[in-house]
Amino acid sequence: MDYLVLLYYCYTPLENPEQFREEHHRLCLHLNLLGRIIVAPEGLNGTVSGRRADCAEYMRLVKADPRFAALEFKIEEAAAHTFQKLHVRVKAEIVHVGLPAIKPYERTGIHLSPEQFRDLKDQPDVVVLDVRSDYEHRLGRFKNAVTLDIENFREFPEKVAELAQYKDKKILTYCTGGIKCEKASAFLLDQGFDNVYQLHGGIIKYGLEAGGEDFEGQCYVFDGRVAVDVNRVNPSVISECHHCHTPSSRMVNCANPQCNAHLPLCETCAGELAGACSPTCQQHPAKRPYDGTGTYPRLSNHYRPEQGLVSYRAPGA
Repeated sequence: MDYLVLLYYCYTPLENPEQFREEHHRLCLHLNLLGRIIVAPEGLNGTVSGRRADCAEYMRLVKADPRFAALEFKIEEAAAHTFQKLHVRVKAEIVHVGLPAIKPYERTGIHLSPEQFRDLKDQPDVVVLDVRSDYEHRLGRFKNAVTLDIENFREFPEKVAELAQYKDKKILTYCTGGIKCEKASAFLLDQGFDNVYQLHGGIIKYGLEAGGEDFEGQCYVFDGRVAVDVNRVNPSVISECHHCHTPSSRMVNCANPQCNAHLPLCETCAGELAGACSPTCQQHPAKRPYDGTGTYPRLSNHYRPEQGLVSYRAPGA
């Protein structure tokens, strides 16, 4: 395959995130990368796609910055760009949870390699904790994992009280690429949990290096692929079509923008309902035309950095 997808993050202090954002955006444009990148005073977080040579140069230049010496790239192959646009934005946190005082580069859970995680996860004194949102863990999760009823990661702190029953256990946290676990495990330590661990590199790295064993279903990803297979050992499908309840991992947004629910919908039901999640939404006067994908990306205005903080679409994308 001619393209790569890079998933990465690094918690590290950045003194001037606005200036860094400007320089980093220009770098991505120069290398024809597309994706979503967040810059914050606490570090860098991104997922980008591009041609192999461009991605290789990007990784070389990022790693050459001493602030990102510890950054690790999760690398996957792709047939084409998995994004339509490029966004590089400054935010208060590189993953929004509302805990800017929690600094993972000072203290966080013990990092476990994929192999260590696999060997520990089924021990009797261990609880495997999924810190992702509902729509993610419903599509796929580790066997016997504890999941939280949250629509967004920023709800995680208020759910920690529900985990008090596990304070005498080893808690193994996991997420897609590892970034949420850095904040989640650090917050658990702050709340008095003593034995907190995290899957280093997340589900993606676990799939690449440990075959994805016992990860049931598919892994939700935040690019055009939406869902990817990670389990090459004992794969399964655990999600169901929202309408007919047959096994399906095909994620869509409801074609009714007033609903816009993000859920599994099989091709047959999506066709019959014209991309809507229900007959009611199908009849809604604001329903968007359904093109068979179930995604509705915002239009680009061909942004260049000197024009302001909006999006840029590469020529021909």
